[in-house]
Amino acid sequence: MAEERARAKGTLADKVYHLLYTRISNGDYPSNQKLPAETALAQEFGVSRPVLRAAMDRLREESLIYSRQGAGSYVRLPVSAPMGFAKVESLADIQRCYEFRLVIETEAARLAAERHDDRALQGIEDALQLMRDATGSLQHREDADFAFHLAIARAANNHYFEATMRALREHINVGMKMHGQSLMTDGAEALRRVLGEHSGIKAAIGARDADKAEMLMRGHLTESRDRLFGGGFIDLRMRNYK
Repeated sequence: MAEERARAKGTLADKVYHLLYTRISNGDYPSNQKLPAETALAQEFGVSRPVLRAAMDRLREESLIYSRQGAGSYVRLPVSAPMGFAKVESLADIQRCYEFRLVIETEAARLAAERHDDRALQGIEDALQLMRDATGSLQHREDADFAFHLAIARAANNHYFEATMRALREHINVGMKMHGQSLMTDGAEALRRVLGEHSGIKAAIGARDADKAEMLMRGHLTESRDRLFGGGFIDLRMRNYK
């Protein structure tokens, strides 16, 4: 009995850890910002304070948060500066971003299928659940969508994928927001269809089917791009002028 309770506590702590990790990664809790009080977080997540503290201890061990005596827990400043990308200024930039994502995220999905552990897979599932909740409420949440793709990059166990996704967050979110607006216009069926695309990717990763995970990720990103541009792509060929 005691062993079952300990296992259940560990599972809940992992879930809270992934949720907090996602919020920190997404910038919902900016660097050097104080986190909500333990009582408030425990109530929000529906867990006991010991479960919450176990999740917080893990974040602290990974240097994602730090404590100030008598003042609470704070998000740690990033150790290194992120890669720099110019801001999205045009539809052509959004198209370029999709081109880049098709290169890196398809390979990340393949590697995630081959390399993930239970904890990494749970991170993907936690983000997917946020998307399920949003779809059930007829909403599209760019933060949950990005968290899902970031969790896959993390599951690839190659920090370059994750670092690149974080550096591109604002660029990716522009496309996701526009895509989400398009889905909302099309209605509930479109939202459910896209949720199904994400669910299929997660299932393939969980089954360690690398070929299928790569194929489904490519199909999802291609469909997302095509839904956004409606087939009217911008000609990005360079031209010589005399």
